[in-house]
Amino acid sequence: MSKYSDYKKKALQNPEAKAEYDALQPEYDIIQAMIDARNTLNMTQQELSARTGITQADISRIENGTRNPSLNMVKKLAQGLGMELKLEFVPK
Repeated sequence: MSKYSDYKKKALQNPEAKAEYDALQPEYDIIQAMIDARNTLNMTQQELSARTGITQADISRIENGTRNPSLNMVKKLAQGLGMELKLEFVPK
């Protein structure tokens, strides 16, 4: 059985798959940053829910990539994690 990383590497050799993956990279980055921050704080989804007023189910959906949070929701999450939200537009 191969690892996910092996599968991903092979799948991304397909130009169409790579283009779709690259298009979603900002969303993946936000999700990963949120998960990393929560784990660094040893905080459960339920604890983050209590701090933000966002349901634990919605936090789970965001972390699983099945829900796209609004900017307002991302700001609440950052605040609940004790962090400041910083968005940037950078040249390609």
